[in-house]
Amino acid sequence: MPRVSQDHMDARRYQILTGTRDCFAEYGFEGATVRRLEEATGLSRGAIFHHFDDKDALFLALAHEDAAAMAQTVSEQGLVQVMREILADPQEFSWLGTRLEIARRIRTDPAFRERWTDRQTELDEAVIARVREQQESGRMRTDIPEDVLRVYLNIVLDGLITHLATGRGTEHVNAMLDLVEASLRTA
Repeated sequence: MPRVSQDHMDARRYQILTGTRDCFAEYGFEGATVRRLEEATGLSRGAIFHHFDDKDALFLALAHEDAAAMAQTVSEQGLVQVMREILADPQEFSWLGTRLEIARRIRTDPAFRERWTDRQTELDEAVIARVREQQESGRMRTDIPEDVLRVYLNIVLDGLITHLATGRGTEHVNAMLDLVEASLRTA
C-alpha cells in the first residue's frame, strides 16, 4: 500500500473541514447526516472518518479551527472589528451557524461543554490581551475590570450572531456597534 504524504493528509483534512462547515451551519449537528457530510465534501464516509473518529470529533475540530481563527482576528483587530466584519458580509462568515450550534451544544451536552472549555479559554484570553493592549495605549477605559469588559463584548457578539441568524436585518446595528465602542473608549 503506498504511503500518503503529510501534505496530502493535511489537504484532505482541510477539504473535509471546509466542506462540512456549511453543512453543519445549514443543518445543525443533528441534521448534518453522514450522507449530507459526504455530499458536502465529495468524499465517502470512510475517507471522512479516516481523519475524524466520529461526527462529534469532526464538529469539535471544526469549532476549534473557527475559534482559533477568531482568536487570531481578535488579537489583531479587536472583537468589535470582528463584529463589524460580520455585519459587512454575514454570508462570508459561515461559522455563524457553527457558533450558534456550539452555544446549543454547550447548553445541552455536558461532554461537549467539557471539551469546549479549553477553546473558550483561548478566545477569552485573546479578548483580555486585546483589552489590556488598548488600556495600556490609553484608548480604552481602565475603570472597569478586564473580565467585565470581556463578558460585555462576548455578550454583544452572541447577541449580534443571534440577531443575524434570526434574519432581523442590519438596520441600526452599525450605530449600536458605535455605541459599544464609545462605551469602551476613554473620555
